[in-house]
This record gives sequence, C-alpha cells and structure tokens, in this order.
Amino acid sequence: MEQGFSMNSQHIEQDSKALKYLPWLAAIALFMQALDGTILNTALPTIAVELNQSPLKLQSIIVSYTLTVALLIPLSGWLSDKYGTKRIFQLAVVLFTIGSICCAISPNLFTLILSRILQAVGGSMMVPVARLAILYAYPKEQLLKVINFITIPGMIGPLLGTSLGGVLVEALSWHWIFLVNIPFGLFLIWMSRFGIPDFKKPVFKFDKTGLLLFGGGVTFLTLFLELVSTNIVTAEFLIGIAVITFVLLIGYVVYAKKKAHPLINLNLFSIRTLRIGIIGNLITRLGIGGMPFLIPLLLQVGYGYTATVAGLMMIPAALSNLIAKSLVVPIVNKLGYRNMLISNTFLLGFLICLFFFVDSESPIEFLLPLLFIHGGISSIQFTAMNTLSLADLDYTNSSDGNSVLTITQQLSQTFGISVASLVLGMFKQWESLTNGVDVQAFRYSFLFLGIITILSTFIFIQLRSSDGLAMSGHKD
Repeated sequence: MEQGFSMNSQHIEQDSKALKYLPWLAAIALFMQALDGTILNTALPTIAVELNQSPLKLQSIIVSYTLTVALLIPLSGWLSDKYGTKRIFQLAVVLFTIGSICCAISPNLFTLILSRILQAVGGSMMVPVARLAILYAYPKEQLLKVINFITIPGMIGPLLGTSLGGVLVEALSWHWIFLVNIPFGLFLIWMSRFGIPDFKKPVFKFDKTGLLLFGGGVTFLTLFLELVSTNIVTAEFLIGIAVITFVLLIGYVVYAKKKAHPLINLNLFSIRTLRIGIIGNLITRLGIGGMPFLIPLLLQVGYGYTATVAGLMMIPAALSNLIAKSLVVPIVNKLGYRNMLISNTFLLGFLICLFFFVDSESPIEFLLPLLFIHGGISSIQFTAMNTLSLADLDYTNSSDGNSVLTITQQLSQTFGISVASLVLGMFKQWESLTNGVDVQAFRYSFLFLGIITILSTFIFIQLRSSDGLAMSGHKD
C-alpha cells in the first residue's frame, strides 16, 4: 500500500495492519544490528589471531562500519522521503544481509573491512528509516513509549550476542557471527511487505557538495584519531590531516548557512532540546562509547579468559541494559529530563571510574555486579538522551531531526571507540606508570574515560525542568 505524506496534515491515515506491526519490525531491525555489534566485540581477539593482527588494532572493523553509517544517514532520509519508507527499508535489509555474507567469506582484514562497509550501507538506512516511519506514524505524546518499546526487544541482541559470539567462535569459527544475520534478514524482508507504511514527501535536490564537505571532514577526523596513537606517520602528516579536517568542517558550516536546503540543517540546533541532546550524545559517549570495545578486550587480553567465558561474563551487563529500559518512562515522568540526566550522567562516570580498581587479582564477585550496574545505567542514559533530542520535533522537521540524531549516535560510537583505543594505546606506552602490564593500561584508561563522563554532566545543566515533557506525556 503506497501512501503520500502531507506535511500540513494533522491526521495521517494509516494502514491498521502496518501500524500494528511497525514497532515490531523496527525492534527486529534494531535487534539485528545490536546482535551483529555485540557478537563482533566478543570475537575480535579470535579474529585478530586468525588474521595475524593485534586485537588492540582491530577497531578498524568497527570504525569502518560506524563511520560509513554516519556518512550515509542523511542520504537515507532523503531516499526514504523520495522513494518511500517501505522500498528503502527493504533495500536496506537486502544490503545488510548481503554484506553479512561477504563478511563471513572474507579471507583477510582488508576484504573484511570492505564487507563491513557494504553491510554499513544497509545499516545506514535500516534502523533510521524504520524510526522515521514511527515518527511520521505516531503522535508526539506516544513516541517515548513506542521508541522505548522498540528498544527493549532490540536489547535482546546484546543479551544473546555476548554469549553467542563466544560460543560460535570457539565451537565453529568467527565466520558464523555474520552468518547468523541471514535468517533475520530474510524474515525482515518478508515482514516488510505488510509491516511498514510507505510514507513519502516532497524532497529537494540532494546536497552532494554538503556530503563531500561534511563527509570528508568527519572521515579525516576519524583518520586523525586512528593514526595519532600509532607511530606509522610523522607529526607533520598528522598536522596536515588536522588542518584538512578543520578546513572541511568549517567549510561545511559556512556553506550550509548559505544554502536553502543543506545536507544537515544547522537551524535545527536552535531547538534547545535537540541541541543539548546532540551535544550530550557526542561528549558523553566520548567517555562511555568505548566501553563495549574495552571490556571484552580486558576480559580476554588482560585476564586471559576464553571468548566463551568473556561472553558469559557480559550477560549481566546486557541483562541489566534490557531491564533498565522499562524504568526510563517512570523515571523521566518523576524527575524530568534535566534532573534525570544530570544525576544519571554523574553516576555513570563514577561507575566507569570504579573499573580502575579492577586488577588481575580482583574476584569475579566484584566484577560482575559492576558490569550489571554499569549496563543498566548506560541503558537509561542512551534512551533519555535520544528521546530528549526528538522531543520538540514536528512533522516539518522530523526527517531532518531524526537524521541528525542518528548521525550523532553513529559518530559518537566511532569517536568513542577511537578515543578509547587512543587512550588505551597512550597508557600502554606509558610504561613508567603501567610497568608494561596490559591490565594496568586498561585501569588507567577507565579512570580517564570516567572523568570525561563526569565532566559531561555540565551539558545537561542547560536544560529546563519542563524540557521534553511533551515527549513523555507528563503534565505539570
């Protein structure tokens, strides 16, 4: 069923069957991506051994995916508005599934990275398009509950992925961590025939110049973060990359202010809740974004646990992540976004700092509760920041706002992993502090990232007590 979408319409007629299944379709798409990411985190050390690479240098497999997704998200919003949410969602799932197959048959690191990029092309559209359809389909006062609902089933992915990844790489091979995506992809393709409305709206010519400026700037920034912790390039080369990054990003800002319909509409940042939510996502995730990358490495590289044991030890964090999702709505309704985010961000930073006290002699009775609590608090943080960002969007800017939020999420993951890798590499080289012991480098890295997270608390002080209440349905 193909439907047009009128930006002036206050009531949009929906196919009742599609509305019934849309949240489930979005949840399964999110599950598919989450499963892929968490399985990969657990499998990195095994992949490193088989591909003759250092496990501390395999962040390129993750960064190549998240960076590609971030760069293509604006195009996904434009494509879905022009050609319909249903058609683009189906294309996205097909590409993601094909990319997964290519990852599974990759013989070396280079082809694996290329396959991850193909997978990311689908990933850049799959979840964002489903979420955009939800923004179009549901009234604002229902969005927090709907978004929270799709996130809860999506969190089953990390719950399964942490243990499944370890089992698969030990019982079979690392290639199977990508093959498990195939049945889910086929199911989503079938379900999309009736489970997603086909929204369209008029679009302007796609901003190719903006994509080159913004995409180039972000790519060079990521390259800078990746290279700065290595000794393979000179200081002059790094300075050159930094200058190019600055010129491209400033060039985009100047260009976007003059263009009527730019790739990323900078006028959106005049919306206070969106602006604070976006900045909070970027800065806060510099501290917490690298934790899913660091913790499995700590358990396997630092403590010598097998992939299966490391995966099983991550289950408490994934389980609390899932449980905490059901607490977000009542907490926000009780405290409001401002009080909740200020207190939760500080607590999250404090918890990350506690990982500093984990050493090679620490009993598992200390580590597991810490992982459990950290997983729950992180879950609350992510959901609150994301829903706050969408709180004051309307039908005229939902597509652009959704794209900006999703770009931010992907970039913050990219930067978070890059910063975590940079900090870990820095402390590994600081042998007078760590005595060349890997666990010591991890400990100081956690302390550094925890402090960054605590400092990011100040971002949310700018919020007003009434911000985001329309999203939660709370009434004063």
